[in-house]
Amino acid sequence: MAGSSHRGHGVVRILSAIVLLAVGGIHLFLVFDGVGGVLGVLFVLNAVAAVVLALGMLLLRGRLLQVATVLSLLFVIATLAALLLALTVGLFGIREVWTFTLVPQTVAIESIGIVVLAIAAVVVLRRPQAEPVGRRPMR
Repeated sequence: MAGSSHRGHGVVRILSAIVLLAVGGIHLFLVFDGVGGVLGVLFVLNAVAAVVLALGMLLLRGRLLQVATVLSLLFVIATLAALLLALTVGLFGIREVWTFTLVPQTVAIESIGIVVLAIAAVVVLRRPQAEPVGRRPMR
């Protein structure tokens, strides 16, 4: 049973990294597709953050993995919220439309990403942490 639990833990981490890279990749693509100015800079920062968080999901362990997982979930929630605000009331003076490049796909991927990362957060936060070396439980 422990083996399948460990395998599931690895799968959810890989899926999380894939989602993060997809979110960052979309933003980087949009920069290369012509989105410039302040929005272009924000999109590049989004792509960089997505790569850093994806690496964290794959490489970190213990408490740092827990932090990376929660930050990744918040990152994708914030990214989707920013797009939804731009689509409705506008954000930073920018008003987005559904017909713009990759908008429907982005909403779908980021929505799926929130679900994947929420599951990852539950899995990672529930997993017992290894006891630090040299520490003994009090009796």
